[in-house]
Amino acid sequence: MKIPTTAALAGAMLLAATTSSIAQSTIRSLPPSNYAIEAYVAQIGYHDLYNSSGVPLGNPWEVLRQDRANFHRFGVRDIFDQPDSFFANAGNRAIMENMLSHGSITGQAARDIMSGQAMVLVEIRGYGSVGRELHVTVAR
Repeated sequence: MKIPTTAALAGAMLLAATTSSIAQSTIRSLPPSNYAIEAYVAQIGYHDLYNSSGVPLGNPWEVLRQDRANFHRFGVRDIFDQPDSFFANAGNRAIMENMLSHGSITGQAARDIMSGQAMVLVEIRGYGSVGRELHVTVAR
């Protein structure tokens, strides 16, 4: 039986494409991804709503930063505050706003933090030991 030339050519092309795709592998470099560095739970207390000079704070990242400064620098802790090693470093506390701008917090979570007495789960994500993102969840 003679196979028409166009059919034979189409079959050969299909076989070549199938064989070459099976025999090949794909190697690619993915961009560095942010991994979980650390997470902690904190209770936002009344004293976390004010800076060390007694001035009221106006943004959730300021309150979160003050909570960590109270915990690590001033020894002022709420009963449910958990330790973390990342924000023990004052330089890491200073970049909290930038980290949160690359992370996530809902509008409601931000309002809950600003009202005080919120329980927060803070997830620190980054690459290696460099923090890049902050993800904040408020328990209600």
